[in-house]
Amino acid sequence: MRMKAAFLLVPLLGLALTAQQQTPTPAAAPAPPPAAVPSCPELATALVRLVGNDARMRDWPALARYREPNRALTAPAASESRVVFMGDSITDAWPRRVDSFFTGKPYVGRGISGQTTPQMLIRFRPDVVDLKAKVVVILAGTNDIAENTGPMTNEEIQGNLVSMAEIGKTNGIRVVFSSILPVSAYHTAPNSVPQTIQRPMVRIRAINDWMKKYAAAEKHVYLDYFSAMVDATGHLREELSGDDLHPNNAGYAIMGPLADAAVQQAMR
Repeated sequence: MRMKAAFLLVPLLGLALTAQQQTPTPAAAPAPPPAAVPSCPELATALVRLVGNDARMRDWPALARYREPNRALTAPAASESRVVFMGDSITDAWPRRVDSFFTGKPYVGRGISGQTTPQMLIRFRPDVVDLKAKVVVILAGTNDIAENTGPMTNEEIQGNLVSMAEIGKTNGIRVVFSSILPVSAYHTAPNSVPQTIQRPMVRIRAINDWMKKYAAAEKHVYLDYFSAMVDATGHLREELSGDDLHPNNAGYAIMGPLADAAVQQAMR
């Protein structure tokens, strides 16, 4: 019986193997379509941003921006009272847009577009202290509110401003705190975020109020651009800017005499 069973199993196994070999293999699922390749302009824009971000990360506070100009700048004469303007794009553009404001004065511009207070704090020594300034005019905070380098609370912005003032005071530099300029939404481009959303006026007013009180308490000078440039609606006057953030020549024409007066006050 066992022998007969074995003989019967062998053909059955053969039939099973043959059937298995003849069973068609399920068709493979179709490959997903390739991802859309960006157009040449899109790819070029992405590469430019990538390279720019890489450069910024390698020199986050942009210490290299003024390294050579600082070396080339001669030490101030004994009778010279050098004034350094520390700030962001508003300060950065000032000498280029209205060079007459700096001409013939011991004024040195050290603004960098897009910068926030932590970046300025890092470069405060090479760009202010090491230049033997007698007065520093600080205009900062608007880009912190806009989160250019990440979210920042009002208290963190204030802390960085205090640190700059303390470094200045320790080195015999008189400090002028400039109010953050108002913003508006008169020139918002289609599909763009209004400056009043990126930089809420409630935060600008709050930091300016704190700045004014702190300056009074620490015997610094408070330079009030805000009151001279705000309109009846509480925003930056339409005729003073083309983008609701940066002053045009008319805006700088208002700022110049106010800055001169604040510098003179600081030197008393």
